[in-house]
Amino acid sequence: MATFPFRQVDVFGAGPLSGNPVAVVHDADGLTDEQMAAFARWTNLSETTFLLRPTQPGADYRVRIWTPGGELPFAGHPTLGTAHAWLEAGGVAASAAAVVQECEVGLVTVTRAADRLAFAGPPLLRSGPVADDDLERIVHALRIARTDVVDAAWVDNGPGWVAVRLRDADAVLALEPDFGAFGGLDIGVVGPYAPGRCDADVEVRGFVPGISVPEDPVTGSLNAGLGEWLAGSVLPDAYVASQGTVLGRRGRVHVRRDEDGTVWVGGSTATTVRGDVSF
Repeated sequence: MATFPFRQVDVFGAGPLSGNPVAVVHDADGLTDEQMAAFARWTNLSETTFLLRPTQPGADYRVRIWTPGGELPFAGHPTLGTAHAWLEAGGVAASAAAVVQECEVGLVTVTRAADRLAFAGPPLLRSGPVADDDLERIVHALRIARTDVVDAAWVDNGPGWVAVRLRDADAVLALEPDFGAFGGLDIGVVGPYAPGRCDADVEVRGFVPGISVPEDPVTGSLNAGLGEWLAGSVLPDAYVASQGTVLGRRGRVHVRRDEDGTVWVGGSTATTVRGDVSF
C-alpha cells in the first residue's frame, strides 16, 4: 500500500468553508486510472485532482481532474485549488509572474495576486446560439417557460456548458430543476442583481447531473464561459459573480476581460485539510 500527500482546498469562498472544496493528491504519477476514479468516487466532491510531472514544454505541473462520474479535460475551481496546493507544498514556477498548468485542454496560465489566484479561461470549444430543440430540452429540464429565457448560448470550454440568461438573480435562485430530464446537458444559469442589493453583480448556478453532481457549489469553468459570452457587453469588463447561495455556500468569483479578449477568473483559495491518503 502506497501513501501520498493530500490536501483539501476551499476555492472561491467569501469566508471559511463557504466555497467549493477540491481534493488534491500530490505526487500521483504511480496511480492508475482505476485508483484515481475510485478515490474521486470516495471523496464524493464535485472534483478530485491528481498532481503529476509535466509532459509539455513550459508546464510547471500536470493535473488530471476527476468527478465521481469520470474525468474532465478542464475545470476551473480544481485549477485554482490545485495551483494553491502545488505552491503550498513548495512548488516553484519557472516564471515569477505565473504558474502554468498542463491538463487535457492544454496549458492554462494561473496568476498570483495578494489575495487570490486567477486562471485564464481556455478557448471555447463550442460557442454561439442554441438550437430550438436544445432550448426546448433546457427549459423543460429547468422547469421554466421559454419566455423566461432572455438569451442562451453555448459556452463550452471543456466540460460541455450551455448557458441561459434569466431576467434577474431571483429567477435564478428560484429554479428547481428536473435532474432526470437533463439528458446529458450541463446547464449554467445567470441573472443580474439590482444595483446595491448584493456585493455581487450576478447570481450563477451550474447543474451537471450527468457526472453525479446535480448542482456544483461554485464553478470556475462555467464562470469563464459566461465571461467569454457576457463580459464587456451585457456585463462590465470586470464583475463579481455569486454562486452556491441555494446550497448554503457564499462563493464569489471575480471575472475580468482584458483588452486582448482574455477572460480571467479568480477567487480565494484556502487549505482546510492536510494529511496523507493510502491506496
